[in-house]
This record gives sequence, structure tokens and C-alpha cells, in this order.
Amino acid sequence: MVKSMNYSKPNYSYRGFLLFLFFLIFIAIILAINVFNDEEKSNTYRNDIFYLISSSENEVFDDDIKKFANKEKFKIEITYDDTQKIVKRLNNGEKFDAVWLSNSIWTYAVNTSKVSISNTKSTSINPIIFGIKKSKAEELGFINKDIYTKDIVNAVESGKLKFSMSNPITTNSGASAYLGILATLAGNPEVLTSDMLNNQVLKDKLKTFFSGLERSAGDEDFLEEAFLNGDYDAVFSYESSIININKKLQENNKDYLYAIYPVDGVSISDSPIGFIDQKNSDKKEIYEKINNYLLGNDGQKLFASYGRRTWYGGTSTTADKNIFNPTWGIDTTKYISPIKYPSTSVITEALALYQSTLRKPVHVAFCLDYSGSMYGQGYKKLIDAMDYILTDRAQEELLQFSEEDKVDVIAFDSSISAPWSTTSGINTNELLSKIKEKTPGGTTALFPAAKKAVELLKDEDRTKYNTSIILLTDGEGNVGTFADLSTYYNSINKDIPIYSIKFSDASPAQLRQLADLSNGKVFDGDEDLVEAFKEVRGYN
Repeated sequence: MVKSMNYSKPNYSYRGFLLFLFFLIFIAIILAINVFNDEEKSNTYRNDIFYLISSSENEVFDDDIKKFANKEKFKIEITYDDTQKIVKRLNNGEKFDAVWLSNSIWTYAVNTSKVSISNTKSTSINPIIFGIKKSKAEELGFINKDIYTKDIVNAVESGKLKFSMSNPITTNSGASAYLGILATLAGNPEVLTSDMLNNQVLKDKLKTFFSGLERSAGDEDFLEEAFLNGDYDAVFSYESSIININKKLQENNKDYLYAIYPVDGVSISDSPIGFIDQKNSDKKEIYEKINNYLLGNDGQKLFASYGRRTWYGGTSTTADKNIFNPTWGIDTTKYISPIKYPSTSVITEALALYQSTLRKPVHVAFCLDYSGSMYGQGYKKLIDAMDYILTDRAQEELLQFSEEDKVDVIAFDSSISAPWSTTSGINTNELLSKIKEKTPGGTTALFPAAKKAVELLKDEDRTKYNTSIILLTDGEGNVGTFADLSTYYNSINKDIPIYSIKFSDASPAQLRQLADLSNGKVFDGDEDLVEAFKEVRGYN
């Protein structure tokens, strides 16, 4: 008798599942390769696209330039960045076909052994001047009168004038304004030298001037926004910015700014555009088209409509008085005496002197999120960012604290820690040790931390220190309420901006509330937390 054989039946459903799983993995790999290739393409210099890198204040002309490119049938990609960052990007080897900077002084800072800039042309002129509220200018006796830089310094020294301006370390308008004040207070020498920077009398005058700085901004657009949302007497910025602010003040029936051009010298930004030769004749032809457009009637009319001067040297009797409004003290028929800029090496030395010695000291309170969601990479990135900001590493980009600065750190999770503090910004080792010792855990007491920071700063002597709060969070505040913070903040009636760094799953709406409450700003730290902290440092 033959026994029947038992064969197990194949498990087709299991095989099908495996085949389907392998198919999904295969598709995922293909998609990942395509994404990688797309990223590679987006980061690769292409000969069929014209790459222009430009100072951020030129972004207002973006649509017009791209319309012109479409009309002329060429592709253009425009990258906008802070002027000093553009110089670093070029010196680090990033490839572009042209560069459009805010001021020729930065063209000379580009490493010519790496980047050759040619056929450079100035596209417009923008003086950097004082805009003082008309009522305050009348009080100071500055109306219809020749004003010298020493008159402004005297008004600051007497406590009668305070002003806001962009940060000299991070912006062109701030750096150019500072160099202008430096040159005039030094007596307008033929050439400003390193030895002159060491003159103690000059340093004292500059410190006196900057004692009147009550609000610093890391970019020109925010300077305008902060001025319009705050209560300030004056702003030191581009003439075009003063014009733009006045248009908005006029719309709201508010006291306008009166333009002051010190007769002993004014900084001028000439907005030069230059060609970077990548050995491509088609790119050179496109550059000539862009250059001709910007310097032609259409481009010059466009610049003038935004308050930029389009005549080079001398005066103009034909400027549009609806824009260059004489009522605002803007006189295009009067010759402006431009200051002479020093060499690149002296500019670098002067900026370092500003950061270490001349600027008004700051009292900054950091609010750092140690909630459980920060565990892992978030915590590591936080430690690295604070290690950069609170050590000599920050000197690489002139963002270091000085001996006169005060720094507080408030750690928060489910509750807030007692503040860790130093009264000298160069003595931060103990702060860093405490920052590194604490470990993440718990929920997010964001609002109580911000309130505690306000309590720490509210009684600071504002004649000696500028105050600000830098808050980092990766989650939604779920301890305390914004209403409680808001009530307290409004009750003290002090100008203490809150600059928030959004990280991971932080609530944009909550951080926007903090910015609106305090005339502050929200920064994105997801891509690079250290870079976000660097950017915030430009605002305090």
C-alpha cells in the first residue's frame, strides 16, 4: 500500500505581501534618488540661467527685473542676502554671474584672487541721514539751519535726542552711518587710518553718540517696522527709508520725520552692480542687458519712485517733490558733502572697535526651552548655539558680548529656573556650565519664562543699557497664559523687545503674539540654530 504524500500548499498571500513590500521599497529608493538629483541640480551652477546675488534692500525691484528678463527671453535667478554675508559667500567660492551690492566699499572686500568683478556701475544714490520727528527737530533748533555732526552729538549728550539705527556689524546702512559719524568726528581726514581709531578723544565722542542709540535692528526693513510700531524720536538710515516711513506716517496723520544732512559730511551708498566672469559670452550679453535696463530710463524711474537718487553728484531741480518732499526737509537742490570711506582693513578694524568698545552695552535675557521634546538633537543644537554665542567663537563674526554687557539665562520646562547671570559678557564660563548641566524634561512654561525675563529687565537703567529678550522654544507653551504676560508687560510701559527663535514644533501663532506685544520679531531656527542665534544677535 502506497502512502499518499502530503505537500504543504504555498502561502501565496505571504509571497504577495513580500513582493508588494519590495516594490514599495524600490519606489521609495527611486523617489529618494530623484529628490537627491533635484537638490543637486538646484545647487549646481547652470549655464542656461543667469545668477544674480543682491543686497536684500533691492528685493523691492524683484518683480520688475524678472518681467524685464521674461521680455528679453532669458532666465534669471536672484538670491537676496545681507551685504556683508554676500561678501562672505563670494569669498567662500559660491558661483554667481553678477553681484549687486548696496555700497562700493563692500566690492573692495571681495577676495580678487577668488572672484573677479568687472564692469561695475553705480545704479542709484542713497544718502544715509537723520530723520528726526518734526516737533523734536524744532525743539532742538534744527529746522532750516546748517547742522553739523557735533550738534547731533551735543543733543545726544544733553539727553535731548535718542535714535534708532541698523546694526553696523550686520547691515550696510548701519556700517555706512557709523563710518560717516567716525569720519566727521575725526575731522574728515584725507585718509582715515588705524592710528586715528586709537585716539581716545575720538573714542569718547563716539561712545557719547552711541549712548543715544535706543533701538538697533538687524535689517533695514525691520528698522522701519520697529520705528513705525514704537515711540522713537529719530532714525538714522537711508534717505529712501526716511521717505518710506514718512509716507506711512502721513497716511496715519502722524508727526513726520524731518531730514537732517550734516554739512560736514554724509555717507553715501551707491548700489553698484558688477559682472562676475564665468567665461560665458552669453552671460556677459545678459549682464549688459540688465545693466542697460537699470541705468536706462525705465530703471532710473523705478529707483526714483522708491526714493533713490538717480543723478550722480551735484543737485537736481527736476526731482519729483511728491517723493523727495521739501516739507520733510529733503532738498535735492542742495549739494551733499560725501564722506571719504577708509580702506577695507580700516573698515574691518573700525567695526571690531564698535562691537568691543563703542556700542551701547546691552542687558540680554535668554529664555531657553528644556522641555522633554528638546531631548536628543534639539538639546545638542541648543548647547552648540549657546557655546558659540557665549564664547570667543562669536568674535569670528563680531557678535561677541563685551565686558560691559549683562547676560541672564532663564531655563524653562514645566517651571522656570532661578536666573543664571553675569554682569560681564566676557565672563560666561559659569553660565555655560549651568546651561550644559541641565537636562531636558517636562512641559513648556514659555509664558512664565518670558514674564520672568521682563521682570529682570524692567528696572534696568535705559540710559546705560539697551535691553532685549531672546527666547528659544521647540514646542507650544502649555504652562501659564499669554494674557497674564501681556497684562504684566503693558503695565510696566517699557520698551523690551522679545526676539523668539522658532524650532521644531514651536507655535508660530504664540511667538507672533510675543513679537506683536513687544515690537519684536520671530526667527526660524529649524535649518540652522547657530545661524538663527547669530541673526538675532544683530538685533540687540
